Amino acid sequence: MAQESDSSALTHEKFDRPQVIAVLAMSVDGKIGDVYRSAARFGSGADRHHLETCVAQADATLFGAGTLRAYGTTLSVRDRTLQQQRQQRGQPAQPVQIVCSASGALDPGWRFFSQPVPRWLLTTEAGAYPWQGSDHFERILATPFKDGFDWGEILAQLKQLGIAQLLAMGGGELLAALLAVNAIDELYLTICPLLLGGKTAPTPIDGVGFLATQAPRLQLMSVDRRGDEVFLHYRRHGDESEVTLP
Repeated sequence: MAQESDSSALTHEKFDRPQVIAVLAMSVDGKIGDVYRSAARFGSGADRHHLETCVAQADATLFGAGTLRAYGTTLSVRDRTLQQQRQQRGQPAQPVQIVCSASGALDPGWRFFSQPVPRWLLTTEAGAYPWQGSDHFERILATPFKDGFDWGEILAQLKQLGIAQLLAMGGGELLAALLAVNAIDELYLTICPLLLGGKTAPTPIDGVGFLATQAPRLQLMSVDRRGDEVFLHYRRHGDESEVTLP
């Protein structure tokens, strides 16, 4: 009975939520930012193009308020070839940019709110209240929050709204929450040639962590060296689907 239940859960997960792909750049010592959580701009031009390629493939991107706070902006698809490829696939010019913030405490003066991209807000009823009636977000997804968001319900709702492929771009708390419900299918990780250090510097996966015996396991799909950077592509063990990006 336990095996049948596990199989049913995996089937539900596969067909009732978007494919979720995480993409991150980190230092050699495993940090995605410095101790001040400043915007991480240490990736090369090749890494930036790699990230834009990932964004261009997706129906929507997902990132936390801390990530938006650090940058004040998001990465839109500006490369004309990537724009044409989206058009050929029948996708809109830009993917939806989904900000996850339980409090909804975002600054409408950030450049993000003037970028020509569709914006959604994932928040709570209280977090949604200040944005009601404004044109800052095309859609507000207000959902219960009890010891965190219910990502199973949220991802199912996103699938119903037409999001088939979701790109998760951090930060570490958000990715940890997705991993906790087994909802990251693939991971693209760029290792950049610098050392940041610091006990409080963010890592790709923050949260409470996993025991080694329960940690999500990954299968290495490819390794690509470009200059001093290394581009890694992992797939979650047990997931037969794969999206290969340049």
